[in-house]
Amino acid sequence: MAAQVQQETLDSAHDSVREREIGVEQEHLDRVYRRLEEKIHEAEFLMNDAAQRGQVGTPGALAERDAQVFRAGIHLNRLNNEFEDFLFGRIDLLLGKDGKKGPDGAYTAVEPAEGAVRPDNTADIAETLHIGRIGVLDAEYAPLVIDWRAPAAAPFYRSTPVDPGRVVRRRVIRSKGRKVLGVEDDLMRPELTARLDGRELAVVGDGALMAALGQARSHTMRDIVASIQAEQDLVIRAPAASVTYVEGGPGTGKTAVALHRAAYLLYQDRRRYAGGILIVSPTPLLVAYTEGVLPSLGEEGQVAIRAIGSLAEDAGGAEATLYDSPAVARAKGSYRMLKVLRKAARGALERSDAPTRLRVVAFGRRLELEAEELDRVRRTALGGTAPVNLLRPRARKLLLDALWDRSGAAGRHTDPELAAELRSSFDEDITTEDAFLAFLDAWWPELTPRAVLTAMADERRLGRWARRVLNPGEIRRVARSLKRDGLSVHDVAMLDELQAILGMPARPRRKRELDPLDQLTGLEELMPVREETQRERAERLAQERTEYAHIIVDEAQDLTPMQWRMVGRRGRHATWTVVGDPAQSSWSDPDEAAQARDEALGTRPRRRFTLTVNYRNPAEIAELAAKVLALAMPGAESPSAVRSTGVEPRFVTVQRDTLARTVRAEAARLLDLVDGTVGVVVAMNRREEAARWLAGLGDRVVALGSLEAKGLEYDATVVVSPAEIADESPAGLRVLYVALTRATQQLTVVSAERDDPDANGVPDLLRD
Repeated sequence: MAAQVQQETLDSAHDSVREREIGVEQEHLDRVYRRLEEKIHEAEFLMNDAAQRGQVGTPGALAERDAQVFRAGIHLNRLNNEFEDFLFGRIDLLLGKDGKKGPDGAYTAVEPAEGAVRPDNTADIAETLHIGRIGVLDAEYAPLVIDWRAPAAAPFYRSTPVDPGRVVRRRVIRSKGRKVLGVEDDLMRPELTARLDGRELAVVGDGALMAALGQARSHTMRDIVASIQAEQDLVIRAPAASVTYVEGGPGTGKTAVALHRAAYLLYQDRRRYAGGILIVSPTPLLVAYTEGVLPSLGEEGQVAIRAIGSLAEDAGGAEATLYDSPAVARAKGSYRMLKVLRKAARGALERSDAPTRLRVVAFGRRLELEAEELDRVRRTALGGTAPVNLLRPRARKLLLDALWDRSGAAGRHTDPELAAELRSSFDEDITTEDAFLAFLDAWWPELTPRAVLTAMADERRLGRWARRVLNPGEIRRVARSLKRDGLSVHDVAMLDELQAILGMPARPRRKRELDPLDQLTGLEELMPVREETQRERAERLAQERTEYAHIIVDEAQDLTPMQWRMVGRRGRHATWTVVGDPAQSSWSDPDEAAQARDEALGTRPRRRFTLTVNYRNPAEIAELAAKVLALAMPGAESPSAVRSTGVEPRFVTVQRDTLARTVRAEAARLLDLVDGTVGVVVAMNRREEAARWLAGLGDRVVALGSLEAKGLEYDATVVVSPAEIADESPAGLRVLYVALTRATQQLTVVSAERDDPDANGVPDLLRD
C-alpha cells in the first residue's frame, strides 16, 4: 500500500512538472504568434502601400510598385503558410567559448567556455534557442525562433550524450495550431546539475526521439525535422559540391534526409538553387506521401518532386498509369533498348504509305527521282549524327542536289558566279512548288516520340529493328504491351530517350500579340513592350526547365539503366544527392544499372554516407525481415532497431477460398489496435483484387502492390503470401524485404498454400 501511495505521489509530481513545462512553452509560443501577427500586418501594409503607388502613373512608380508587391506578396504568403504548427524544438545551452553572434542573433560558439561547468558539476544555462520552420525575431532583433536550417540550429540534431557540445537539454515540442500539447526531453549532459533562471532544469518524458517515433502515421509523411539525428544531420548539411551518396536500410530516414537536404541547400545558397532542385521518387504514392513536407520546412514552389513515371512531362511525355510484367520491364529498362530505339527512330520514317517517287517541274522540265534514288538519299541523310528531326534540312538539300544533277544544268555555265546564281534560282523554284513541299512532308515527316512508340507496337516492324538485340519472345511481349491505352514507367523512359534521339525542330518565333486597343490608338509605337515580371519569369522558366542545379534521387536502387539516362539528361551540370539501399532493389540487374548511374553522374567526385539506425521498425519486426535479407543478399547487415514494443509479428494461415475474408478480418483487427494507417501489401497482380477485399473499411486502410510499397510506412501492415511476392520477379526476395519493413507498430503475415506454412502459420521463407 505504501509503495502504491509513493508511486502515485511520484506520478503526480511528474505530471505537475510536465504541465508547468507545457505552460512555459505555451507562453513562448503565444509571444511568437503575437510577433507573427505583427509581421503579417506589416506585409499587408506594404501591399496596400504598393497599390497606392500605382496611382502615380509614372513608369518609375509602376516598376517600384511591381517590385514591392512581388516582395510583399512572397513574404505574406510565407508567413501565412508557416502560421500553424511550425515550432517544434528547443535547446538549452551552456556559455560558449566566444561571444560572437550570427545573423540570426544566436551565439555561434559550438563548445562551452572554460568555467561554464563548475568543479562540482553544476552549471547555468546561458542561452535557450527555440527551433522552427522559419526564423522569427522580436522587435529588438533578438531570436524568438531559429530557422531549423541555420547553423545555430545544428546542435539540436547533432548533439549526443557522447558529444554534447554546449547542449544540456534537447526538447521536442508537440503542438496543434496555437496550442502546445506536450514536451519530451533528452539530457545530453546527465551528469550536470544545471539551472535556468535559478531553478533546476526540468526533464520531461522518456526521450524526444522515442516520442517522435511513437506518433501515428498518416498517408502523408509528417514533418520529422524534430527527430533527425546526428548521422542524418551530417548528410543534410554536407557540402553540395559533386555527388553525395547516402545508403541505409529500411527505416533509416533516407527519404526524410533527401527532403530536408533540398530545403537546406535552398537556405544555404538560394541564388544558386532556387527553382532548380529536382527530387525524383520511384512511385506516385511516394510523391503524394512526401510532397507536403517541403512547405512545412519553409520551402514552397522552389523544388520539383516528380515520380519517375511523370518525369518526361517536360519533354512532351505523359504520366505513367500502367505496370509492365517483370519480363517486359527487363527488356524495356535495359541498355539493349537503347539500340532498338535508335533503329526505330530512323526506321519509323519508312512507312507503307510513304511516296516512292518524286516529280517536280523546274526550268520548264519535269524531273523525277525513283524509289532507289530516294532510298539512297535517305540513307545518306541518316548517316549524320544529329537528331532525326534535325536531319530533315540535310535530307532536303540532298534531294535538291539529286534533282540538280538530274536536270543537267550543272554544266551550263563555267563562270562560278553564274553557276551559283542558276543553282539558287533552281532551288527557289523547287522549294516553292507545292508538289515538292507535300512530298517532303510525307517522305520525311516530323516524328514525335509517341509516333515512334506506336510504330514499335507493330510486331513485324519491331522485329526488324530489334533483331539480334531482343529475343523473339521479348519482341512479342514488348510489342503487345505497347498496344495498351496508357503508359508504364518504362514507356516514359523510352519516350524521353526518343525525344533526345529525334530532337525538336526549330520553331519560328511567334509575333507578339498586341492588345486591340493598342492597335486602334497607336500606343504600341509610343510605349515600350512590357517586360515580364520576376514572378512571371520564374513561372515560365519552371515550366520550360529540363535541367536542374541539384538533383536528389530517392530510392535510387530501383532505377533502370534507361531511367538513369532520363534523369541524367536533367542534371548535366548539376550536383547530386543519390539516396538508396541495394538490399531493397527491385531491378533485376544492379550491375547494369550501376554502370548507367555512373555515366549519368559523370566524373564528379563522390562523397559517401551510411545510415545505420532503423527508427521505423520495432526490433521484433526488424528481426523477422532480417531473415529475408539473409536470403536476398547473404552477408548484408540490416540497420539496428532502436526500440522494442514486445509485440511479435502475427502469422495467419488461409484456408481454401478464404483469402479475401481473412485479409479483410486482419485489416479490421489492426484498425482497432492502432491509431493511424494500415497498409495491405500484395503481389502486383493482386492490387485491384485486394482493393475490393478492403472496400468499406475506411480511408485509414490502403491496398498496394509490392512495388508500390517502396518508401512508405504504416502503423500496421498485412503482408499477403510472401511466396507470391518473392516469386513474381528475379528481385522478388528484395521486394519482399521491403514489404516486411513498412510497419512502425504491428505486422501480420498471411500465408497461403503456396507459402508452405508450418503448424504456427509461419511461411517457409520466414522460418529459421
